[in-house]
Amino acid sequence: MKTIDFISLGCSKNLVDSETLMGLMDANGYQCTHDSDNPQGEIVVVNTCGFINDAKEESINTILEFAQAKTEGKIKKLFVMGCLSERYLAELEEEIPEVDGWYGKFNYKQLLRDLNGEDFNVCEGKRHITTPKHYAYIKISEGCDRHCAYCAIPLITGRHQSRPMEDILDEVRYLVSQGTKEFNVIAQELTYYGVDIDGRQHIAELIEKMADIEGVEWIRLHYAYPTHFLWDLMRVMREKKNVCKYLDIALQHISDNMLSRMRRNVTRQETYELVERLRKEVPGIHIRTTLMVGFPGETEDDFNELIEFTKWARFERMGAFSYSEEEGTYSEKNYEDDIPEDVKQRRLDKLMRVQQNISAELEADKIGTVQRVIIDRREGDYFIGRTEYCSPEVDPEVLIQAEDTPLAIGEFYDVRITDSEEFDLYATVIE
Repeated sequence: MKTIDFISLGCSKNLVDSETLMGLMDANGYQCTHDSDNPQGEIVVVNTCGFINDAKEESINTILEFAQAKTEGKIKKLFVMGCLSERYLAELEEEIPEVDGWYGKFNYKQLLRDLNGEDFNVCEGKRHITTPKHYAYIKISEGCDRHCAYCAIPLITGRHQSRPMEDILDEVRYLVSQGTKEFNVIAQELTYYGVDIDGRQHIAELIEKMADIEGVEWIRLHYAYPTHFLWDLMRVMREKKNVCKYLDIALQHISDNMLSRMRRNVTRQETYELVERLRKEVPGIHIRTTLMVGFPGETEDDFNELIEFTKWARFERMGAFSYSEEEGTYSEKNYEDDIPEDVKQRRLDKLMRVQQNISAELEADKIGTVQRVIIDRREGDYFIGRTEYCSPEVDPEVLIQAEDTPLAIGEFYDVRITDSEEFDLYATVIE
């Protein structure tokens, strides 16, 4: 009963929670594996996502799969933690009695106490990194004070809570000592960091201090919010060479009608000005955004505005999804989900076709340029790397013929881009 298999579903913030608990387990004599295709331990911990319907369905199916494995005697104990059980604890306990313990988003460390009794070591900050050791995610806060109409996250995570700055910096120093070079900074609302502590936005100060830590090669910023954007953060991005020219900022829509109904607290004009200023403040910045189609009340005119905005903005990275009604949200209580599913899908397909063409053109523009890449892995005949403009798992990659030059995983190389596809690049190493 000393081997524990962790299955982590959902976003990178969930992954950090899994890694934190795995670190505690390591310190108490357990052997932890993560997302194993064939779990070998007698204990399984499933860290769930409860954000949208598809994610909830995946979480429930995963729990049921391991509940069946327990019934068949393949595992001895099954525990569940994370957003889904935070939100639906009572229903889940009743419907899936095979689970030995349910834990939410914040009390998951209780699992170790329940396994070991009172005799356990508290070893804060020593996360069990499950990503390749050269990169890691750094969660700087939890929760969100925004109240977008469609979003259930504040219902799950509660109000925004910033981590103490020194705790974050200590964690970065520790990870550097373990070989981590690239830090992907994550939060539900990055630019709000510090407001709950003293009323001021401290994200620029935090990133600047992170950048000054020796051994930090790349810092990448995820999940900013367009309202009250802190422009001093762009100064840090300009001045610190190890702060990647990359910003993940979800915009969701562009028409004033949709932005108002979504309760985004920003206007069409302000959004255009924001994108324009981001590109002016940091020349060469790559912007990743998320857009939504099919929100209640979205007209064809609203959607056409979104298409024209996407063509104008030419986002380097963009994800899109169709509206999915979430119980308990403002939109579920106040709007009718009145856009037919086939219309949602048609709009989503058209939006993604537009973005696909933009991405192909932008990636083709990189042919002939020299880029610095970090090597993540080898797949078949290629080493797979990323530039500073590419976040792990979600963004384009750089493919380098393995037979040309032996490369080391986790090391940086200068490469020349030789060809491109819609989302990926091909390159050769500059000797």
